[in-house]
Amino acid sequence: MASSRDRAICLRTVKFSETSQILTLFCRRTGIIRCIAKGAHRRTKAGASSFDGGADLLDVGDCVFIHHTQRDLATLTEWKLIEGHLHLRNNLRAVYIGQYLAEVISLLLAELDPHPVIFDRMRVTLAAMGTPRIEEEFLAMQLDLLQDAGYLPDFNDPHDEAQAKIDPRLIRIADMVLKLPRERSVPQRLPRLTRAQTNPLTAYLALHIQTIIQRPLHTAKYVVR
Repeated sequence: MASSRDRAICLRTVKFSETSQILTLFCRRTGIIRCIAKGAHRRTKAGASSFDGGADLLDVGDCVFIHHTQRDLATLTEWKLIEGHLHLRNNLRAVYIGQYLAEVISLLLAELDPHPVIFDRMRVTLAAMGTPRIEEEFLAMQLDLLQDAGYLPDFNDPHDEAQAKIDPRLIRIADMVLKLPRERSVPQRLPRLTRAQTNPLTAYLALHIQTIIQRPLHTAKYVVR
């Protein structure tokens, strides 16, 4: 089978053996794929590796994989790290936000269904996690993901009991963020927001997502506490 080359964000890693990993990758042109990286942590005597020592959660890299139509897992044959997002290691809030977004993306988007706009938005958001813009970028990313996936709630629904419990000023902020001008799909002139403002909206959106997918979000409790 022919191999495919793409740029990807690592959404999930599972240790398969001492040297191998099972990865969930969000590829820009391919969409979400699940793949096995055999020998990801193995190096030759010369120190070379086709996987740069393996992929970590939220890493961005160039990948080469073979998709098997009769198998659940693709085979990852190459991985070259592009961005390791080391700044996330210095901010627990950023780590939780990154994990939450990775979980939500993997649940809302179907495998092999490309969403290049969301891929690009996720890269922008991850880069902003180490800056004072973390809260507003996080909110904007959630709204863009829901809108692109077709699950955006109606912020003017008078029958939404969960929405009615939120300060109306916060609902107006969310609605305003959605209407901001865009440059290459990235919202411009985002208002500076605090965690006290984004947490109620994130809790509401998480509840909305859980209602859609009919299962709990494991990382939601860490970003809204």
